[in-house]
Amino acid sequence: MTKSMFTSRLLSGIAGATLLAGCSSDMSIKPEGPKQGAFLVGDEPYAVKAAATVMSQGGNAADAAAAMYFALSVTYPVSAGLGGGGICLVHDPKSGRNEEFVFLARSTASGGAFAVPGNARGIALMQTSYGALPWARAVSPAEGFASTGFPISHALAERLNASADVIRLDAGLSAEFLDESGHVKAAGSIVSNHDLADTLAAIRVEGSGALYHGAIGERIAAYSTAQGGTIQEGELSSYAAARTVPHAIRLGGENVILPDRGTGAGVFAATLFDNIARVVGGNTEAAVVEGTKMALSGFNVADLPNDLGSTGFAVTDVSGQAVACAVTMNGPFGSGHTAQGTGVTLAKAPSSGPAGLAAAFLTPVLATDSGGQLLLAGAGAGGPIGTASIADALARLSKGEIVTRRGKAGAAETALYDTVNAILCDNGNCTALPDAGASGLGIAP
Repeated sequence: MTKSMFTSRLLSGIAGATLLAGCSSDMSIKPEGPKQGAFLVGDEPYAVKAAATVMSQGGNAADAAAAMYFALSVTYPVSAGLGGGGICLVHDPKSGRNEEFVFLARSTASGGAFAVPGNARGIALMQTSYGALPWARAVSPAEGFASTGFPISHALAERLNASADVIRLDAGLSAEFLDESGHVKAAGSIVSNHDLADTLAAIRVEGSGALYHGAIGERIAAYSTAQGGTIQEGELSSYAAARTVPHAIRLGGENVILPDRGTGAGVFAATLFDNIARVVGGNTEAAVVEGTKMALSGFNVADLPNDLGSTGFAVTDVSGQAVACAVTMNGPFGSGHTAQGTGVTLAKAPSSGPAGLAAAFLTPVLATDSGGQLLLAGAGAGGPIGTASIADALARLSKGEIVTRRGKAGAAETALYDTVNAILCDNGNCTALPDAGASGLGIAP
């Protein structure tokens, strides 16, 4: 497919398939009375429920977001495995500060096929910086899922079926997700991963460093070397997540917080939002389409696979703390290689073809009004439509349009696993909106 054909198809999808639309819908959610407070939203329901449980036990948004990530690493490993990386944004209501945590999976010095994982390091840094509960509480739900088993959700089943060829080529993935006849297990089937449970237990007890040092790190490095991926033990042990100031822009009366321009995700999101900001007083849909087109032009995109192995989620709590995260494996199940004895499927090196673009479309976003009141906490992941949908919602909010309702879900026709999940607030009323074209969950615990 030529670049012009791809861009045309993509932009037509954006124009007709924005999730967070300002128009009415049969699926509209109409808040009744003030409901600002605790909300959670993500692509996989069991992980969202696990995070809600942690919040009900006294956790704040940072604790719940960490719990959701680790649960996703078990219940949605196609996009959120321990071998991947991502970006989180945090809004702290006490200080009014916004922070960004960058923990993208990195290419090795030798340029092998496997990436050095970042998720455990980054999520740990975020949770220990802002969480209210002990670290172990954030990891234990995931460990329980991996050890005792969990039912395959419809959200995971869809991704498994699409990734069947990848699963069949890996012993670890096959053992967990294929039945005796070699077919992908159906939704509702109970699966477990004892190697992954052991790894999560070590992370729970020793901290995130357990993945990067000692026996687990040695196994990952040894497996990588044996497979020609050449992740060195030193590259694992020296991995550090970055804690930085995110990029901030004004969009009408909104303060919009985006990933810093030091990452591809930051460059894409900032380019898109900056272009929208220039024409926000005009036609919103046209502004989003034109802004997306201009942002894509800088990435020389000729085509994208349906599945870049990414997911996004968001959490808010009653104190006003908000967290938005997006993570990726740089392709469904990343490299498709699970390090023996660890349960850790390694992400694909970001330099490997189209997988290198996955991180560019991770778009965690936070937005507040001029008084610091939260307007949006959300994340687009999997492709540019997710970013564009978030941008569309904010552009409409800045013009006073009502967006706390579902719009059309036709985005799936253009980019099947390009999703956006958001918590939207309007005059003190908040709603958690999972992508209407997916099988996720948004709840208020």
